[in-house]
Amino acid sequence: MRVAMDTATRPVCLITGAATGIGAACAREFARQGWDVGLAYFEPTAAEAQAVARDCESLGARVLPLALDVRDDAQCRAVAAQVQAHFGGLQALVNSAGSTRFVPHAELEGLDGIDFQRLNEVNLVGPWQMTRACRSALAASGQGAVVNISSVGGVLGRGSSLAYAASKGALNTLTLGLARALAPAIRVNAIAPGFVDGGLPSRVLSEAEHAEVLQRQRQASVLQRVSQPDEVAALAWFVAARSPGMTGSVLLMDNGLHLNAG
Repeated sequence: MRVAMDTATRPVCLITGAATGIGAACAREFARQGWDVGLAYFEPTAAEAQAVARDCESLGARVLPLALDVRDDAQCRAVAAQVQAHFGGLQALVNSAGSTRFVPHAELEGLDGIDFQRLNEVNLVGPWQMTRACRSALAASGQGAVVNISSVGGVLGRGSSLAYAASKGALNTLTLGLARALAPAIRVNAIAPGFVDGGLPSRVLSEAEHAEVLQRQRQASVLQRVSQPDEVAALAWFVAARSPGMTGSVLLMDNGLHLNAG
């Protein structure tokens, strides 16, 4: 259902990684709920970003698609400034851009320093730089909220690779630190999904590999299911728009996977 709202009072959300997966679902959800959206996307996904932009516009949202490599601080600052100038303000930032490699944790030679550096640059430094770039606009809104898309792997030390789990664990810690540092003007929370069908793994695994991991994750979760991007997006919107008393939280959304982690 589309929520009608006067364009003069529509809140604005900037979403990174907005062309695919959870980021794209977040863009559509915020648009559906009456928000305008800044769609920050990695250049190779430009075609997908334009499709998401059309979907959001069909829901009544004003949309600003912008290419962004979150590893580049100058680009982060430029995108934040363009969104603020275009819409006249910013109420929420969803840090959804992410990267991974699938390497069994016991294969220590399967990762090198470059792997760790790249995953940290995208999954940790990117959200830090984007939050810093958006800080003044979010604070000026009087209702600023940051939602970091993390992973249960950062809580359990599991996931696609050690480098990925470590980067998401650090993102969880960053979330807590920023929540303290930016209060009371800005709330900062994280969502830690388990396996998301249609999320990041679907873009880095072959079809057969994806199906195998999907089945394993279903069996490992006490609810015997995996999540969909729309579910994560709905929670991201709620955290940003309807939870004024929530900050410094890392919300597990893993279908009970953590209950079988012992």
